[in-house]
Amino acid sequence: MDITKVEQNEFEEILICKDPSSGLKAIIAIHNTHLGPALGGIRMHPYPNDAEALHDVMRLAKAMSYKSAAAHLKLGGGKSVIFGNPAKDKTPELLKSMGEFIDSLSGRYYSAKDVGITTKDLAKIAEKTKFVTGLPENMGGSGDPSYWTARGVLEGMRACLKEKLNREDFEGIVVAVQGVGHVGYALAKQLHKEKANIIVSDVNKEMLKQTAQELNAEILGVDEIFSAPCDIFAPCAMGGAINDRSLHNLKCKILAGSANNQLENPEKHGEELFHKNILYAPDYIINAGGVINIYVRDILQKMDSMPGIKKIDEHLTKIFELSKKKNIPPSQIANNLAEEILFGKALGPEK
Repeated sequence: MDITKVEQNEFEEILICKDPSSGLKAIIAIHNTHLGPALGGIRMHPYPNDAEALHDVMRLAKAMSYKSAAAHLKLGGGKSVIFGNPAKDKTPELLKSMGEFIDSLSGRYYSAKDVGITTKDLAKIAEKTKFVTGLPENMGGSGDPSYWTARGVLEGMRACLKEKLNREDFEGIVVAVQGVGHVGYALAKQLHKEKANIIVSDVNKEMLKQTAQELNAEILGVDEIFSAPCDIFAPCAMGGAINDRSLHNLKCKILAGSANNQLENPEKHGEELFHKNILYAPDYIINAGGVINIYVRDILQKMDSMPGIKKIDEHLTKIFELSKKKNIPPSQIANNLAEEILFGKALGPEK
């Protein structure tokens, strides 16, 4: 196993691991451990090159620092990525090798599941390291965090409805869910239970059909969904869904979803959403439910994470109030609040 260090400003540590015997090629990025050990999921994706993988892991790790800080958790931010197609390249040997890589950091980084990794995969990784969260409940872990992430998004959407539409219920509210993977599907189920009208899209045609049939949802193409007239647009797939092209196609009142790094250019696109009068729920605020559940169940060893998850509503309400008061986009307010906790910076001036 060959581990090399990459120097990057702002980051405490970035390591690239190559293990020819197992086929593992992976990166672990630790952004900040000021508040506690870094926590972040493992993502497996067929990255075309090192630069794209490094860009992704750095954005995700930084977002985890901000997410934990904004949720008032004693955790830092980190992330890891594995190069490869999870449907073809994943093997027990590769996963165990990833466990050894994580273990080499001696607890500075705690792993969890992300895109391309399942709770069963985590169990295999845990054969080589104890620094794994979200393990199956029969192994004493908190289980798949997807439901809790989705539940947090639902609570955050209530804050958005109160702010934008002066209501808290979902009956008749049209929600476009872009991506019905683990979290997107869990969110769509909860929205259906709340009597929302759901539009769905996904590259996985089988999962898309199953979701539409089960929840009586309308199906749109992967590009069409961005221009669907709706009350809430919920990005629940890979990051960067809101970019120069898609943003101008949006016909929603609220942007609130579970994906990490939803805005391809956070500063620019946060400003554009603000001026377009689309209420944006900053992604690392609204999607913190899974991390909160892991922190309460796996780190604190307590059972009930709902009090913390319900505070997502309060956190967003505060952000929206400050946004109106200072005439600053919610995305910038969220960053200012997180940075005040992480680095002791004060909130920016009013515009």
